[in-house]
Amino acid sequence: MESEIQNLLSRIDQEFSRARAKADKMRKEKVEEHQGRQSRLELFEKACEQLKGVWGPRLETLRKAFGEKVKVEPHADTGRRQATFAFVSNLARITLTFTATTDADVRKLVLDYSLQVLPVLMTYPDRARLDQPLDAIDEKAIGDWIDGRIVDFVKTYLSIHENEFYLQAHMVEDPVAHVRFPEFAAASTLERGGKTLYFIANETREEFEAKEGKQRSAG
Repeated sequence: MESEIQNLLSRIDQEFSRARAKADKMRKEKVEEHQGRQSRLELFEKACEQLKGVWGPRLETLRKAFGEKVKVEPHADTGRRQATFAFVSNLARITLTFTATTDADVRKLVLDYSLQVLPVLMTYPDRARLDQPLDAIDEKAIGDWIDGRIVDFVKTYLSIHENEFYLQAHMVEDPVAHVRFPEFAAASTLERGGKTLYFIANETREEFEAKEGKQRSAG
């Protein structure tokens, strides 16, 4: 009987030993995973620093080109994780944005391009994405991709303004944004003094109404 008890005790000890070994292995893996993630985050930060030097000169080139060729005052803002190019023309409010993020495991550099045009007068390529492994960033490939998106944007801009001639008889102007657009594209309208006011977005109508409210309060 005593030998059986000793054997049982030995088996119990073995199970506890296995559990401790398993817990130690898990802790070690978690530490290694954390350290690896921190190292990859450092790579991501380094990649973001590189990006400023890639998209900054390109958006500045775009800003200068627009300043010389069309009557708009574009604004370019470039940081480490986001770059924007925005302006208001007589037909639209336009903003293009490049954003840098990473995936959940911090193994890729994820670049997103988005283009917003208000009002929307036509279909256009408004989103694109490029993935790059953090341990093998290809700066030339990123530059080529950004160049392609900028050219897509220029094509969209020119297409929008080519439509103005054909839509001239139906054009209206947002009283807040001072953007001209086709009457049918209005997001919202208001009747004031026997006239219809047209707005490119609900936000500009709300801004108009808020200003009216302030003026009534002041009066």
